[in-house]
Amino acid sequence: QVQLVESGGGLVQAGGSLRLSCVASGRINEISAMRWYRQVPGNQRELVAAIASGGSTNYADSVKGRFTISRDNAKNTVYLQMNSLKSEDTAVYYCNARVIRGVFPYEDNYWGQGTQVTVSS
Repeated sequence: QVQLVESGGGLVQAGGSLRLSCVASGRINEISAMRWYRQVPGNQRELVAAIASGGSTNYADSVKGRFTISRDNAKNTVYLQMNSLKSEDTAVYYCNARVIRGVFPYEDNYWGQGTQVTVSS
């Protein structure tokens, strides 16, 4: 099996910074895209940022210029550097990875358990 474990969430004042990490472990051949999503209770989960295996990135308009996604392929880890945090960034942040695994390779989709980010105004 494959597990994704997030860390780095917490409470921060508006204008502050946090860095989230997500480590994938298990029987992994390769990880293609890695993404960060967030969800506020009562709302749909929304895509925050994505990074392809080659390093191409994509961001939600609401976080462009403030958040940076990066990855370390050797460590099967994705990061989300969040700067200039706003109260509206408060949410549970989830890591998502498209993992290629198996002797006859196939791609599967995995989620972390989520980490709470709370920004106080």
